[in-house]
Parts: sequence; structure tokens; C-alpha cells
Amino acid sequence: MDDWLIWLVIAVVLGIAEIFTLTAALGILGGAALITAGVAVIGLPVALQLLVFALACVGGVLLVMPVARRHMLRPQLERFGVDALIGKPAEVLREVSADDGRVRIGGEEWTARAYDPAVVIPAGATVNVMQISGSTAIVYPRE
Repeated sequence: MDDWLIWLVIAVVLGIAEIFTLTAALGILGGAALITAGVAVIGLPVALQLLVFALACVGGVLLVMPVARRHMLRPQLERFGVDALIGKPAEVLREVSADDGRVRIGGEEWTARAYDPAVVIPAGATVNVMQISGSTAIVYPRE
């Protein structure tokens, strides 16, 4: 079997393994094997192929890993699910007290409680969602 074909098979196997691990390390090795397959097509001896593979691995680790790590460690800017409701306005459908109430947040009805136990919020008022506790919105009246 030709050397370039062996390197190509190695690159494909490492690429498939990368899909399952998502660490970028196997992807870098697969890319290095792909570069080495290209060099093997030219007809370089195996010793030089191994040197190219090693240099491509080192180059990938030094150049790609810091970028990949920076993207993986970036804080999440978007909020999803119930976290996205915090800070949204809501309309009071049924008087909200420290024990009970009902609000509409973005077209959905939620059970609600007042953030401040001493406050009773009348129906029709607009409130801000302070937090979500289970399936209950904790709300505070808007100024």
C-alpha cells in the first residue's frame, strides 16, 4: 500500500474520532496526517514524512489550540430558556402577592409571587421579572 494512502486513512480515522470527542486535539493530528499525505504523494522518504507530521502537529498545537481554547472558554452572551425571561416586562393578570398571582410574560401565563412580601401588585399593572423559581415568576412592580 502506498504511503500517502496510509496517511490519508489515518487522517480520516482521526477526523471521525474528533467528531466524537470535540477536543480539537484529534482534529489537529488528522490535519497533520492530511498534510503528510500530500507530502507523501510527492515521494519523500518515510523519515521526512514523519518529520513533516511532527512539525505539522507542533504547528497545529501552537497555532490552533490557543484559538480553540479561547473560543471554548468564552462566556455565554445569550440567555436561553427561563433565564431569558429575567428582566422582561410582564402584565399582571391576577393580583400578585407574596403567596399567589398570575402574570403574562411574552404571551405565556405564569404563576407569580411578589419579590417584596409587603407589596401587593394589582391586576393590569406592569412588572419586571426578577427571577424564575421552578414554574413561578418572582416579580417586582415597575416604577
